Amino acid sequence: MRIALVAAEPSGDQLAAGLMRRIAELHPEVRFEGIGGEAMLAAGLESLAPMEQLSVMGLVEVLGRLPRLLKLRHDLIRRWKDQPPDLFIGVDAPDFNLKLETRMREGGVPTVHYVCPTVWAWRPGRVKKIRRAADLVLSIFPFEEAFLHQHQVPSAYVGHPMAADYPLQPDRVAARDALGLKKEAPVLALLPGSRVGEVKRLAPPFLGAARLCLEKLPQLQVVTPLATARTHEDFQRACRETASELDITLVRNRTRQALEAADVVLVASGTATFEALLCERPMVVGYRLNALTHGIIRGLKLLQIEHVSMANLLTGEPLAREYLQGECTAENLAGALLDLFGDAERRDVIAARYRQVHESLVMETNDLAARAVLKQMEKT
Repeated sequence: MRIALVAAEPSGDQLAAGLMRRIAELHPEVRFEGIGGEAMLAAGLESLAPMEQLSVMGLVEVLGRLPRLLKLRHDLIRRWKDQPPDLFIGVDAPDFNLKLETRMREGGVPTVHYVCPTVWAWRPGRVKKIRRAADLVLSIFPFEEAFLHQHQVPSAYVGHPMAADYPLQPDRVAARDALGLKKEAPVLALLPGSRVGEVKRLAPPFLGAARLCLEKLPQLQVVTPLATARTHEDFQRACRETASELDITLVRNRTRQALEAADVVLVASGTATFEALLCERPMVVGYRLNALTHGIIRGLKLLQIEHVSMANLLTGEPLAREYLQGECTAENLAGALLDLFGDAERRDVIAARYRQVHESLVMETNDLAARAVLKQMEKT
């Protein structure tokens, strides 16, 4: 059995790696090839290109890399047309993977798209592309089921593996010990994103907010997990240049520990808001897109939802304050963070609500996803 996969960023890399491991347990003879990160490589992926080539987000941001991205996709299509895999799995990254899935499906290769594209949030017209591209969509959040069924997209709700991986009672003391942080001093977890562009745009307001918090909380400790060597290097440089007075601990790929150690979290909109919810930590969400990308989204009214963070979408209420684009300033972020640091009762209320959501999401995701994938292969 030979399965091809493409993931474009660390969250997809982790999802795919769990799926790969479970498939390999059920079918030890399986071989995997495609594009992924460190987790997928450790799970047995034969890499055809570095994942960093795909890690770009936004409409305008893609333009500079478009020739390279198109060539990479063309090369993959040609390879898998000449040597068809038994199945292709596109992990998130719909702008890259849906076209690839369409071509694979046209060539007779069954296709699975893992993670429902956010068509319920923006660019809803993409649902037609999903129907053409995927024999099956594996959705990870419960509110996606009804949308996919309504639009006649074959799907299976498998949950998110992080919900089962993260403990229902996070251990703040153990996390601080593991990271070498003081037990009694306040801790801010600062997560500026997983992509190079995100870190460059968000490091200034995020570090500025931490500096303003330090003025009110002189014992403040900051911990920042970073996904790649490149983002670690870029953020470390930003710390040296603009925030040398901060007591900041930088770590690689220890997001859960960083979140569990924190009292309050400042986080880029994305998967990390879901992780903060699972760690039951109150958060403030900030994000900045390229200005032209944001202008296009706003001008064409592509965004369909009131809140952008997964934490708020899952709770159905704005427990995490969101500051986007021009509102994502050091002053706004710091004000919201200090409100949380100063209100222990509010933090407890938020943690209790997040725990309720967490408990409702726990499923055997990797097993459910693997069995859905294998069943799809049998059908075709």
